[in-house]
Order: sequence, then structure tokens, then C-alpha cells
Amino acid sequence: MKNILSALWAESLKIFRSKILWATILFYLFIPFMIGILFFVQKYPEIACKLGMIGTKAAMLRFGDINWQNYFGLLNQVIAAVGLIGFAFITSWVFGREYSDRTIGNLLALPTPRSSIVVSKFIVILVWCFLLSLILFSFGLLMGQVIQVSGWSKELALHNFRIFIVTSLLVILLCPTFAFFASYGHGYLLPIGFAILTLIIAQFIGLVGLGPYFPWAIPVLYSVATGDAVIPLGRISYIILFSTSVLGFIATLVWWYYADQY
Repeated sequence: MKNILSALWAESLKIFRSKILWATILFYLFIPFMIGILFFVQKYPEIACKLGMIGTKAAMLRFGDINWQNYFGLLNQVIAAVGLIGFAFITSWVFGREYSDRTIGNLLALPTPRSSIVVSKFIVILVWCFLLSLILFSFGLLMGQVIQVSGWSKELALHNFRIFIVTSLLVILLCPTFAFFASYGHGYLLPIGFAILTLIIAQFIGLVGLGPYFPWAIPVLYSVATGDAVIPLGRISYIILFSTSVLGFIATLVWWYYADQY
């Protein structure tokens, strides 16, 4: 436990002293800001004429009635889709920077157990990604209040907040797979490319009804489960996702254990 706490402290210092932390916070503030702009333009179409091309394109996007149910639904889908890429980037940075900064040799030479290093990195990723999710949802609420979205109720907000949090956690559970590819690929490109590939495959695999069996499509399906979901999730879907997460964690741990042999 002492080794994990020491490694966790070191990982935390790396993050707080980098610019990546603040860049991700700004990005996750920007997302609900743009969602608010799109809903604002749809609510006040006359504004689109004054915004020129940007307003015209924004007005072309339709999200149904301007109410909190549709607003929350979009936030839930965003954290499932955009969150996958964002969390993959964070995971690849936490693991891949050791190779790009050429600190992997020094890190492996430390007397700290490699398992403690890997576990500490995953703890940092979990906290980081979860905080970003809360930031996105909180700022999304603020933007919804600013543009005066109709249909607010406390019960509706709590219900969708639960869906949002569970969706975020499901996406976070996929981070070990990106950690493995960051370690295997010795950098950022392979895990980011893998995340984009899984997102593309998830779109096509859903067309043939296999989304519930593809781990990277499950968070998106869960985020729209309360709507008119064509493909419902079953117990097997969560078993597949959790199994993928565990296998990713074990693969990353094994890779780091034998890292100096690759």
C-alpha cells in the first residue's frame, strides 16, 4: 500500500505540473458550451441569420423539442462518444508519455514494484476522467439554465444524472485497453488510432444488431437506453465490457512486468 501511495503521489505531481490537465478541463467546458449554442440557435432561429454561416449550419441540426429531456439525452450521448476519445487520450498520455519523454528506463529501474506504478496510473486516470465528467455535466446544467431550456424538474435531472454517471463509468472501464496499446505502441498514436477505430466500428456494428456484444458500443447504447432504444442491453453486455476491462488491465500489467524485455 505504501508503494502505491508513493507512486500515486508521483503521478499526481506529473499531472498538476503539466498543461494537459488544464487543456482537458477547457475541452470539457467547451463541449457543453457548444451544445448550449446549438440549442440556443434552434430555440431562437432568427439569431441564425445574424451569425452567418455558423448560425446557418447550427440551425440545420435538430435535436427535437428544446426541453431538458432532449438536452440531457444529448449530454449522455456526448459523454459516451466524445468521452471515449477524450478518456483514450488521457490514458495514452499517462502511459505513453513515459516513452515519449524517455523516462521509461528510469521508471523501471526504481525499487517501486511495477504493479504499484501501473495501479497508481489507473487510479489517476479514474479520478481525472470522473472529474472531467462532472465538469461537463455541471457546466452543461449551467448552459441549460442560461439558455432557459424548458421542462425542468428535479426528478428528471437526478434520473439523467444517474444515467450520465453510469455511462461515464462504463467508458472509463474501457481505459485499460487503451493503456495496453499505449504501452505496446510506446506512445500516443496507437491507442488514439485504436479509439477512433473502435468508435467507427461501433457505428457500423450497431447496424447489424451486434452493438450489445461490442464493448466500445455498450456505453453509447446505455446512454440512450431510456429512449426508444432499438437494441436493448442485457446482462451479457455488461459481462463482456467488464471482461474486456479486466483483460486490458491484466495485459497492461503483464506488459509492464516484462517491459524491459521488449
